[in-house]
Amino acid sequence: MGKKRLGKLIGIICFVSGALLLSSVTMPILSYEIKSQTEFVDYLSPVPETKKQEDPNSWLPELSTDVSAEIGYYTLTIPKLGIRQATVAIGGEDLADSLIQFPGTALPGKMGNSVIFGHSVLPAFYNPEVYLSIFSTLPTLKKNDKIYLDYDGIRYEYVVSNSYEVMPTNLEVLSQNKTQPTVSLITCVPPGDPRRPRRLVVEATLTPLRGAK
Repeated sequence: MGKKRLGKLIGIICFVSGALLLSSVTMPILSYEIKSQTEFVDYLSPVPETKKQEDPNSWLPELSTDVSAEIGYYTLTIPKLGIRQATVAIGGEDLADSLIQFPGTALPGKMGNSVIFGHSVLPAFYNPEVYLSIFSTLPTLKKNDKIYLDYDGIRYEYVVSNSYEVMPTNLEVLSQNKTQPTVSLITCVPPGDPRRPRRLVVEATLTPLRGAK
């Protein structure tokens, strides 16, 4: 009887451990989904069918503006998320090595929209120094939080103004608003969901440089 009870106990422990592990993976995703239904419900609209299969450069002709071949990298800092001097590769291709600025979008401090992509995983595995997880807590950014871009020896301060979700086919997030300098940080959500069903966009606006009139 002692061996049978021990076997049952081990079986129960294994079952509970498995259930807890599964819960730790699924609960953050479900929690994010429930939250997003209330906060982002109005923004889940894909690009019109006529644009889904088009190359963004074919319908956003201004994407080639403000691109410099002389500087290929700059850095991003988000104090609230513990991200400090993370490398942003202009036109890079590997999100495991750096954040990536979509080629042709505005450079930091310039009129237009600097679009930066980053990886995300389950928030429990978030590490601001690992590029495969660097944007996992991006959904926690709120209005008025600070973002800093250090480009060509100048630090630009941006203030979060908006956040919303779009479908992966929505390329309008790459469009260039020439009325003011902005930055858009983009990652897959819910963080850790292998389907990567949507994209979170956090927008921030440049604050005036000190000494500027």
